Amino acid sequence: MSWIQSILRNNREVAVVGVSANKEKYGYEVFDALRKKGFTVYPVNPKYEKIEDIHCYASISDIPQKPSMVVTVVPAQVTKDVIKEAVELGVNVVWMPPGSWDQEAVQMCQEHNLEEIHDICLVSALSAPD
Repeated sequence: MSWIQSILRNNREVAVVGVSANKEKYGYEVFDALRKKGFTVYPVNPKYEKIEDIHCYASISDIPQKPSMVVTVVPAQVTKDVIKEAVELGVNVVWMPPGSWDQEAVQMCQEHNLEEIHDICLVSALSAPD
């Protein structure tokens, strides 16, 4: 089993920061793919009250149960703020798909001993065989 599959198997409560209600956007695609694979998904975007009848949170700090992993579907500058919040909350894994990370974000994760995945599409990883 690859390290990515291990991360997915061991982190089943996921906050998707930057989720979208637009079914054609990557933020919705990530949210939907995780739900279909049986993950507990917490949509995070202050623009929405609900996504698919699931309460949408303004930030990961607003989620009543700490997620085990945060997926960033936001610009790299916003990802850095999400990383800071994840560190404060004690979230251990940050997944930064293509377009949502830069080297500074990766370095921030490493400095705070967060397990990080960057530049790998989560939707593709979910559909990969074990």
